[in-house]
Amino acid sequence: MINGMDEIDILKSMLEHSNRIVFFTGAGISVPSGIPDFRSADGLYNQKDKSNYSPEEIISHSFYVAHKREFYTFYKDKMVYPNAKPNIAHKFIADLQNEKEVTVVTQNIDGLHQEAGSKKVIELHGSVKRNYCERCGAFYDDKYVMASKTIPTCSKCGGDIKPDVVLYEEGLNEEDISNAITAIMKADTLVIIGTSLVVYPAAGFIRYFKGNALIVINKDKTSYDNMCDLVINDDVTKVINKLNEKKTAK
Repeated sequence: MINGMDEIDILKSMLEHSNRIVFFTGAGISVPSGIPDFRSADGLYNQKDKSNYSPEEIISHSFYVAHKREFYTFYKDKMVYPNAKPNIAHKFIADLQNEKEVTVVTQNIDGLHQEAGSKKVIELHGSVKRNYCERCGAFYDDKYVMASKTIPTCSKCGGDIKPDVVLYEEGLNEEDISNAITAIMKADTLVIIGTSLVVYPAAGFIRYFKGNALIVINKDKTSYDNMCDLVINDDVTKVINKLNEKKTAK
């Protein structure tokens, strides 16, 4: 409680007094939609796999090149969730576009921000919704990839199809980096949701923020908490529900 205001009141006030907001989101925002995160006790990196390879190794560029069949077995089972739907947090961010200038910078590859209605979304690590033939560049959606029995191949030239996701050992798209940094630099409020902020270079983008309010909403502590104006260690959907209750009460 600060000056008679709890953390939800403070969050509400900060958002109301913001005009240009960037939401920097990680896996935690999509966990309530049924998509596991990476580093928690039940996360992807702590799940046992039938192979002798670690998840980090499997989702690397060199593994993809050398073991495409094994890569796609893991990828389809652990990385793509076609039945996942946007949750209240995705929808809250999308709805806020009607009142503010909102940009989403996300580390997620699930496409749920766009499905919820967000228009300005920078996907730093790509998207499972986009897949390309490595030979001719033809585009394929996630449904085509998931329907393939083994390695998905191009119906036009027979080439192998690769997901447009950034694997380990691959660099981020330079245009996405530039757009993300520009958006963060111009924002008056930066809201970090559901990320441990340990994946670089994306986590380093936070240091470009020069605005008024830096907010973290994450279940666990982050190394940036001491820099923030507000830290809420809770599930983001619970936070949004409380925020909506405050608005309704008003």
